[in-house]
Amino acid sequence: KTCRIWDARNLSKSVAVLKGNLGAIRSIRFTSDGRYMAMAEPADFVHVYDAKQGFEKEQQIDFFGEVSGVSFSPDTESLFIGVWDRTYGSLLQFNRRRNYMYLDYL
Repeated sequence: KTCRIWDARNLSKSVAVLKGNLGAIRSIRFTSDGRYMAMAEPADFVHVYDAKQGFEKEQQIDFFGEVSGVSFSPDTESLFIGVWDRTYGSLLQFNRRRNYMYLDYL
């Protein structure tokens, strides 16, 4: 029920130990810029971590169904979750939310 993050330059100690809720971690993906990491459990949960902040910030996505995998879009704007379930099988798409202020548009 854990995922360990290692720095290949120093294998004596893991950088982070990330905990899951249900079971063994099934899929791990990083965004193309290395900013975020998604970690999928066998069912019901996908965790998104901010890798640049040392994996301290996390968003947990809770849904119903077996997870077949996760993937980020090449532009890092979307997260896709494959749900393998006889009844609710689907592909979920989550988009990044941006908080722009009025002056950011100028």
